[in-house]
Amino acid sequence: MSAPETLEGWFALHDLRRLDRAAWGALPSNERSKAVAEAADLLFSFERVDDASKGRSVTYSLIGHKADLLMFHLRPEATLLHELERAFGQTALASYTNRPFSYLSVTELSRHGAPEGTAVNIEESPYVQARLYPEVPSHHEYVCFYPMSKKREGADNWYNLSATERGDLMRAHGRTGRRYAGRVTQIVTGSMGLDDWEWGVTLFSDDPLQFKKLVSDMRFDEVSARFAEFGPFYVGRRLLPENLGRFLGE
Repeated sequence: MSAPETLEGWFALHDLRRLDRAAWGALPSNERSKAVAEAADLLFSFERVDDASKGRSVTYSLIGHKADLLMFHLRPEATLLHELERAFGQTALASYTNRPFSYLSVTELSRHGAPEGTAVNIEESPYVQARLYPEVPSHHEYVCFYPMSKKREGADNWYNLSATERGDLMRAHGRTGRRYAGRVTQIVTGSMGLDDWEWGVTLFSDDPLQFKKLVSDMRFDEVSARFAEFGPFYVGRRLLPENLGRFLGE
């Protein structure tokens, strides 16, 4: 067995923060206002990508108990992501948050992940370039992020399959995903050697129900039914920096 050839693009960081609302509420109003202004300015700078020549950043407010904020960053170098972490960590707002989860990965595409009809030299394909250096569809209101891995259990060991078998299964999986074109956009990132799971999947839509429908449909594909293991799911709504104060109750 040989490892599939992969192409890599930008490094990705899903940076989740949970607000200590009791401590935040005890802060004097004028200090909260200063903290909000400082953090909002920083989020604006992230989205403008002031720190790098290329990349993307988008912020979301998360639904549920798992976290409050998700800052999703794409940058050409991992060092740049580290600097974004440090910049937020130095804000007054950060001192009233903890960090329940984060995820480091890199945009990637394997040759068997390319769709049917892609040219032999897939590096030059517009499809491949869009996968490695993606736009974040910030116009979509909702985001869903989850990590996942492939099983290595007995007969259901993904890594014992031949390249041809893996390619056929992934192409069938891709056909399921393409049925949701226009309703759901996805960014897939690889994290082997970078984080605890093997891939991160980030979905974008104007209707969160589409996340349920897409993931449910894909679980009936053989590649998921036999070989997929899923981590926690995080769902949130687009949070514009100018609305940070309202989100924080200011």
